[in-house]
Amino acid sequence: MEHEFTKKIYVILRNNFGDLSDKVFLESPIVQYLNIKTKSASKGSKSRGSFANLYAIYVLVEDYISNDFHKTGEYTEYEGAIFTKLLKRQRELPFGQKLQNHALNHRMNQEFKKYFPTCNYIPILRDLETNRYWFNENLIKIKVEGKDLNLSEALIQIIDAYVETKKGAFENFIRFCERTQKLTEKESIDFIGSLVEPTVDARIFEIVSYSILKYYYHNQIIYWGFEIDKIQEDNLNLYKTGRTNANDGGIDFVMKPLGRFFQVTETVDVNKYFLDIAKIEKYPITFVIKSSDSISTLKRRIEEQAEEQYSIKAIVSRYMGCIEEIINVPILIERLEEAIAQEYLGDILNEIIKQSKVEFNYEGDYDMSDYEDLAISE
Repeated sequence: MEHEFTKKIYVILRNNFGDLSDKVFLESPIVQYLNIKTKSASKGSKSRGSFANLYAIYVLVEDYISNDFHKTGEYTEYEGAIFTKLLKRQRELPFGQKLQNHALNHRMNQEFKKYFPTCNYIPILRDLETNRYWFNENLIKIKVEGKDLNLSEALIQIIDAYVETKKGAFENFIRFCERTQKLTEKESIDFIGSLVEPTVDARIFEIVSYSILKYYYHNQIIYWGFEIDKIQEDNLNLYKTGRTNANDGGIDFVMKPLGRFFQVTETVDVNKYFLDIAKIEKYPITFVIKSSDSISTLKRRIEEQAEEQYSIKAIVSRYMGCIEEIINVPILIERLEEAIAQEYLGDILNEIIKQSKVEFNYEGDYDMSDYEDLAISE
């Protein structure tokens, strides 16, 4: 597989290994794995980054280098890196603040084996009793044309280059959002609409969906109370409940004071839908789906899958009845237009910027006068 960032990988390999760089690329499974994991580098901020598994490699190889094992060759005697220090280091890296332990413990190894099933080595080694970790040196040290090569420094350089590329793309994304406030209404709708396309990173889709719906509902009023003569007036408020696309079993948005639940998804998998419904004990839920298919088509696909899986109509009916509403991409665009008509465009863009910075663990401020000539070209 070759993509735009592959060129950068070749440059790094040539700087380290000269004429042997092409063979290093072809003969090293770990370099090929990095090539696979960095394919999103050229796709801008709206494509998902692969930081968790890359950082699992990074911190272990960094530990290897910091102890001079790439020079001394004494790694086999090393007592191993301490897990807590590795996790702390991961969270110090760009976009890594909220990373968990999954990549270090098993996910990186599982994915590597998926891509390289015939490789005799797994990348991350660990001792469950001592909670110590190593990177498999068989993947770091290779022999090419009779020469012993150590890939450790090149691996770090490749990941650093990828992170810088993604960071630059994200900074451009933030600047584009900020500059969008100067565009016409139609241009703004087109720009925000591009952020909810089916190919966009699920996290961006969730952020933009939330920002649109927050201000779509913002001006809607409900009257409620516990006593007939003490009715109060409230605006509908949509709250984000946690990290985007976190696989944490949570509900994505909650609306007060109605108590509506919203779940964002990019799949039409009945198991996923019914699991979300079951975990809140069949409480009604609204699904925001990253799809341009019609609502009737989406409902039919869900119901057909349910009927295949469950033979009892009453069960299917009970679950389907819990789907309070389906919001697809066309409906999101309609609600964006309604919110803009109420002059919430600036608020929506600011919300997208704020939530994106939180999600991607980014802190940065721009003097927009420095970017007057920047073209919006994503």
